[in-house]
Amino acid sequence: MRQTWRWFGPPDRVSVDDMLQAEAEGVVTALHHIPPGVAWSADEIAKRQAEVGHRRDGSASGLAWEVVESIPVSEDIKRQSGDWRAHVAAWQQSLRAVAAAGIEVVCYNFMPVLDWTRTDLAWRLPSGATCMRFDLIDFAAFDIHILARPGAARDFSEEVVEAAARRHGEMDPARQQAITRSVLFGLPGETEAITPAKVRDHLALYAEIGPERLRRNLFDFLEQVAPLAQDLGLRLCCHPDDPPFPLLGLPRILSTEADYAAMLRAVDLPANGVTLCAGSLGARPDNDLPGMMRRLGDRVHFLHLRNVTRESAEVGGSFYEASHLSGDTDMVALVAEVLAEEARRRAAGRGDAVIPFRPDHGQDIVDDLARQAQPGYPTIGRLKGLAELRGVIAALSHQQA
Repeated sequence: MRQTWRWFGPPDRVSVDDMLQAEAEGVVTALHHIPPGVAWSADEIAKRQAEVGHRRDGSASGLAWEVVESIPVSEDIKRQSGDWRAHVAAWQQSLRAVAAAGIEVVCYNFMPVLDWTRTDLAWRLPSGATCMRFDLIDFAAFDIHILARPGAARDFSEEVVEAAARRHGEMDPARQQAITRSVLFGLPGETEAITPAKVRDHLALYAEIGPERLRRNLFDFLEQVAPLAQDLGLRLCCHPDDPPFPLLGLPRILSTEADYAAMLRAVDLPANGVTLCAGSLGARPDNDLPGMMRRLGDRVHFLHLRNVTRESAEVGGSFYEASHLSGDTDMVALVAEVLAEEARRRAAGRGDAVIPFRPDHGQDIVDDLARQAQPGYPTIGRLKGLAELRGVIAALSHQQA
């Protein structure tokens, strides 16, 4: 298992020097400043590679950009509207540039409007650490009363609607603004100035697009990019919905094992693969993560290892980001399945026998609390998670030796 670390580029408060001290083996990053629908250039890719390759003092870091996360898929592509064909061509051009730079793994997602959704970016735990959390009642209060999305109440149970009304009635303006900022933090390319009216405009563009149509649009996209990726020696890996259940009236199409199996059958090429995110998929009680790794492992090209604690037995309930070896996913069993898949690949002579993973998210602990890095991406919290995962890998590998 290849130990990588996500980096958001020079503005990231976690530096290349920090990644070195964490003993990361490779770097996961992207050209976040280039908007969706615009092709990545060789010069911009080379610039980011140089940034990854140097410490603060200018000396060589020894690190390399190994996984792209991500080349953004535009809303036009997802809806097949506007300039979507030109945007697909730009995505293809980005793949060519990435391959020419020697990078082989490209993670992306196909979630409409929001890349991910939480209601609190710094929820305080009894230990004093903070983590990200999705609170169903807070979200319903936002959706029904703050965003005032037409028909929102129909998407929740009567019990949740009543609780959301009470919760909203208890909120002062500052609390309403805090929840709004948290929910909309997952809206790519927007600023804090985004208004509920603008969000409703985004959502309205999907009013006539249900799960089947969005799924068909994904398959159409893959039919155009996966063969090229195959020819270029790239491995594409689609990230699951986060969280893996419908929100804001938007369709969800990559939330379960059946969803991924359908995607892999639709474009049955080795280059068309999976980003197995244990945290995103683990937010559903009906997702068996070790089993998914065992059954889909042949096409798993990238791993996000994190954990969540579900606060409900129902699909769509509240959850929070747990420590990597806590929470509701059996991380030891999942890592065991990853190591078994790597052994199968080595026996088959595959060149991709070692699967890259990163310690996804982490709780803010110790100095993280003052550093205020990108939500979910603290230095020490992720280092703690990586250390725990290393221990599991070492123990299981020792057993196999």
